[in-house]
This record gives sequence, C-alpha cells and structure tokens, in this order.
Amino acid sequence: MIVTVVAMPQGTIVRTDLAEARRRLAATRYLLVDVELPETGPEEGEQLARRLGLGDTDLDWFGRPGEPARADFLGDTVGLVVPVVQDERVTYAHAVAGDRYLVTAHRGPAFLAPEITAHVRRERPRDAVALLFLVLQSALATFRRTAVAALLEVEELEDDMFQQRRPEQVYRLSRLRRRSALLHHSLLPYLQVVDEVITRRMMSPDFPLERQRLAREFQHVARMVLTDIETLQEATRRAFGSYSSLVAGEQNNVINRLAIVSVIFLPLSFLTGFFGMNFAFLTDELESRAVFWLLAIGLQICVLGGAFYVLHRTRIWRRLRDED
Repeated sequence: MIVTVVAMPQGTIVRTDLAEARRRLAATRYLLVDVELPETGPEEGEQLARRLGLGDTDLDWFGRPGEPARADFLGDTVGLVVPVVQDERVTYAHAVAGDRYLVTAHRGPAFLAPEITAHVRRERPRDAVALLFLVLQSALATFRRTAVAALLEVEELEDDMFQQRRPEQVYRLSRLRRRSALLHHSLLPYLQVVDEVITRRMMSPDFPLERQRLAREFQHVARMVLTDIETLQEATRRAFGSYSSLVAGEQNNVINRLAIVSVIFLPLSFLTGFFGMNFAFLTDELESRAVFWLLAIGLQICVLGGAFYVLHRTRIWRRLRDED
C-alpha cells in the first residue's frame, strides 16, 4: 500500500504510511491524501476509512473492491465511487471529501495523480470541495479522450472501407462498438447518481454560490462527455450500415453478372436443347446444309443480337460497367 499526501494549496508531495496520513488529516487544514491499494489482496482495503480516521460503518465501502458507481452525502462528508478509463478499460476510484480534506483510494498505479497535481499547481483550488470537482473533471476527461480517439478511428476505418473493403474491418468495428457500449454502461449510472445528489444539494438554501457554479460546470461537462459517447455509438452503427451497404452492392454486382449470363446463354441453351431432340420432323425434313446453317447459326445470331439489344435498352450492361 502506497500513501501519498499532497499539502494544499502548495501542491507539495510526501510519501508516507497510514498512521502519518491519519495524523495529518486530523491536524492539517487542507490536505489531499491518495492511497494506492494493491491490485491483489483485497484485505488491505478493508476498513480503510476507519484506519484513516474518516468514519466507521457509513464508509465501510471505501477501498473495497468491486464497488459500483455511487454518490452519498454523509452530513458534511461526500463519498463517491468514480469510474475512470485506463488503458481501454474502466476502473473505479474511491473518493471521500470533507471541508478540510480529500481522500482518494484506487487499485493499481495512480493514473490520475500526475494530472491532478498539475491542475492543483496551475489552478490552486481554494478548498477541498473545489479540489473534489477538479478530480471529477479529470475522471470525465478520461472518458472524453477515449471517446474522441475511438470516434476518429471509426471515421478513418469508414474511409478505408470505401477505398477497399476487408473482412478485418468488421472485427475492428465490433471492438469499437463494444468499447462505446462499455463507456456508456460505465458512465451513465455514475452520472445519474451524482446528478441526483448534486441537484438535491443545490436546492438547499445554505449551498454556497461558488459550489453551485462548480456543480453546474460539472453537470455541463458531464452532459457533453455523454453526448460524445452517444456520438461514438451512432458512428459505429453508421459504419456498420456502410459496411453492409458495400456488401450488398457487391452482391448486386454478382447478381447483375449472373443476369447478363442468363440473358445470353439461356436462349442458346433452349435452342440447342430443342434442335437436339429426335423428332421425326427434325430428323427427316431438316437435312440440308442450308437449313442447318440457318437454324444452327442464324437463329443463335438472332438470339444473341436480341439479348444484347435487351441488355442495352435496359442499361444493365452500362450500369455494371460504371460500377466496376
């Protein structure tokens, strides 16, 4: 377990243990504490809030693996389970914020810590609530970057399909569509619970105007990120439709070729089959060379001429040539 303490608003970083972090949380006016839990061994996350002196049963979920997205107001403290995109997968970071502190816990590397530290040193949030909204904005930014990158990949893939259709493009489209569904499935429940809590707090008359502004800004950015993800979903559906249209067009070309072959050879097959029968009239009456040339060659030339005339008049041949 790695505990990082960031003194605010200066942004100085200190690595320490749980006991020292608990002491600083009790004594320091404004503090950010980040706890990195191991990816295996969930026992280290048990009762993490109590070990940090944050509370007891109300925060028993803090640091526990497998927790879904949540947002709870516990008096002067807010607890959140925030989804974050890391390496094309969604993980969950836990956060507890009070008036004097913000404590985050996550499993694996601190993927948000460098970004948050840079924002802190640049923007210098005045209190822990402003810092909390900064963390929430950073988590939303991971969804937006992933959605925009996937959307650009879908557009490039769609352009490649119109140049040359390949079977592996379907696999890539399926992977992008699954990614968009994962982003939407992970973000939507989180935004619903957070929006419900924020709306309820904003209706309170003692909610400060500055925090109302931060809450509205968060809600605005959240709607934009959700719109980006929905745009990605729509783009993947459109790309699948484009691929299906290309396949249907190729099948139409094959059918047109088969139609041309049928128009040409079906009458010829009928003639050869008809005159190959052993009727008495055919065997007794049609014996001269002139009749043979007239029927065997003349009729077939007439049929071929009629077939090409029909193809020309119906523009099947021209349309097939233009498509090629």
